[in-house]
Amino acid sequence: MGEDRVETLNRTQNPREWLATVLVWGAATLVTAIFSWLLGDILWHGLSHISWAFLTAPPENAGRRGGIGPILVSTALILGVCLAVSLPIGIGTAILLAEFTSAQSLFGRVTRRSLDVLAGVPSIVVGLFGNAFFCKALGLGFSILSGGLTLACMVLPILIRSTEEGFRAVPVSYRLSAASLGLSRTTTLLHLLLPAAVPSLLVGLVLGIGRAIAETAALIFTSGYVDRMPESLLDSGRALSIHIFDLSMNVSGGDANAYASSLVLVVLLLAINGTASWLANYGLHRKIVTI
Repeated sequence: MGEDRVETLNRTQNPREWLATVLVWGAATLVTAIFSWLLGDILWHGLSHISWAFLTAPPENAGRRGGIGPILVSTALILGVCLAVSLPIGIGTAILLAEFTSAQSLFGRVTRRSLDVLAGVPSIVVGLFGNAFFCKALGLGFSILSGGLTLACMVLPILIRSTEEGFRAVPVSYRLSAASLGLSRTTTLLHLLLPAAVPSLLVGLVLGIGRAIAETAALIFTSGYVDRMPESLLDSGRALSIHIFDLSMNVSGGDANAYASSLVLVVLLLAINGTASWLANYGLHRKIVTI
């Protein structure tokens, strides 16, 4: 009873805080409700069509029948190319900006502003750039390699900025302690600063993968529409997001497989987010135990 009275008194004395709490919880409830409604609709229409044959068989009759086996392989290859290119470049650039560049230097300010602008560029513009540069200028054509490199251009700004902020959030005492022990700059980066910045790195990686795996506009102009099983990175390949778009917009009678493909895409996103969260918690736990 005493706690209830204190709570009532606090609400009476701080109506702004109470209103802010209501707004925050209301926004969270609204977002959760929208996501639940979307997920429920996809489950209702798509779950009955999910089977092992659907996940492994090739599409038939423009996707109305058959499965998404080659589509999943193409999606995985495109995402693999994207990560293989963006991770080393993103981490290296973040280290350069956070550890070797002053926050007030002209180079640092111009680079950060450029990354912020690139992060907001519409995907259709990135797709046109990828088509002009990777497909035509470099002669890669409509291929998985072109699509992966284009997605890397989209992921890099998010990955670099989040990883840089992770490095900057590491306490200065870490660097001073390493210097007092005579550790080299490379050893400090690899064994002290980078593990401490892993949570921010994973956040940027999850956001980047979420944008890449669900991307449609950029891949239409780079990886292409071909739905057969790719034999190399230079083959054209249809990503899962493009397959969903094509079934729902261009193929009459393809709604059932479009819903099933959408459910697979949502499950992939949830699995990636869950894995990244587990890795972040596992790394943080190991760090605490080590300390």
